[in-house]
Amino acid sequence: MHLKSSLYLLVRAGKVGKINPKLIERLLLPDRKIKVNFPIIINSKEEIFTGYRVQWNNLLGPYKGGIRYHAQANEDEVSNLAFLMAIKNAVVNIPFGGGKGGIQFNPQHYSTKGIEKITRGFIQVLAQNIGPQIDIPAPDVNTNSQIIDWMADEYEKITSDKTKAVVTGKSIENEGSLGRISATGRGGREVLLQTYKKYFDKPASQITVAIQGFGNVGSQLARLLDQSGFKVIALAEVQGGIWHSDGLDIDRTLQATIQKEILKKTCYCKGKQCHLTKCHFVGPKNILSQDVDILAPAALENQITKENAHQIKAKLILEMANGAITPEAEKILLKKGKIIIPDVLANSGGVVVSYFEWLQNLNNEHWEKALVYQKLNKIMRRAYKNVDETAKKYKTDLRTASYIVALKNLEKKL
Repeated sequence: MHLKSSLYLLVRAGKVGKINPKLIERLLLPDRKIKVNFPIIINSKEEIFTGYRVQWNNLLGPYKGGIRYHAQANEDEVSNLAFLMAIKNAVVNIPFGGGKGGIQFNPQHYSTKGIEKITRGFIQVLAQNIGPQIDIPAPDVNTNSQIIDWMADEYEKITSDKTKAVVTGKSIENEGSLGRISATGRGGREVLLQTYKKYFDKPASQITVAIQGFGNVGSQLARLLDQSGFKVIALAEVQGGIWHSDGLDIDRTLQATIQKEILKKTCYCKGKQCHLTKCHFVGPKNILSQDVDILAPAALENQITKENAHQIKAKLILEMANGAITPEAEKILLKKGKIIIPDVLANSGGVVVSYFEWLQNLNNEHWEKALVYQKLNKIMRRAYKNVDETAKKYKTDLRTASYIVALKNLEKKL
């Protein structure tokens, strides 16, 4: 989804929800766009790197959102994602505005030492624009806890701030939060648990699921849905995947991929009587059109488009990847009566646990994993309830309702 489409949704939701026009006007533009060019010595040669940080509305609190390392990172992409973070944080009503950042480079072309130097260089030029009460970055595409630890360390060197609350997604050893790894998938699972009985007149064990994407979000979602009794029958990543009508053994599949087995060549089915001869290869695109009850796109943006929307058979779509469904595709799907749980609600569990990490750092606390999960589930249940009730009140879809919930939470701060 492009920024223009996101802002169109904003204006539309504002009209449907009768939101104060002053708030809509304020949200149409970011508070700040930061673009930096900074030199780093790599292998005795100076290279210039371009980095971005976009800060979008801090009515609720400091800006919050990830930093991605990607050759295609650019101002337009980062701006749209910053806006979506402002909406996402407001949907779940945590005290953050929207933020997003990125460095335009391919980390696969650099050594670990090189990536560390680039990371520290970026924080050196960004330090005055971030902070525990200003803007709190986190991991995103091609960034992880090690990179976030470097950011925290560099920020501390520059500012002498030892709270570690300037970034979230840190390693546990460096004041990160327990429960962060599964947070996004866990939040998605919790929303689905609140939803499915409304749309399916059968137990979870008879509800079939296909998941596109088997990275952190997709694999954790698969594991958690399996634990909740859902029948996960198809999984796919970029190279392809597997399908089995009896259901897949998620734990064994996870172990196999951890041991570097390729998903499309891995098939472990459920139950003692299952037959491996029923295993079928499924491609990363055609997994979307499988005959299942629930589809969870958990890979990349723009996966369900106007070209393939008519092929979607799932009754309910849990949009775990940001912007997985294009606006044109969504219109087609809604006309077909599909239920779409949008990204700004479905995948917000990650930023909720980032909020918990920030709180723990500020208060010098360390929460047990069970407490993190309990607090996460409570926030996700409350957010879904608000969105569902709003959808009924305004007779609208769940994405528009999510925007209205976010806008009403922001409106209170005007």
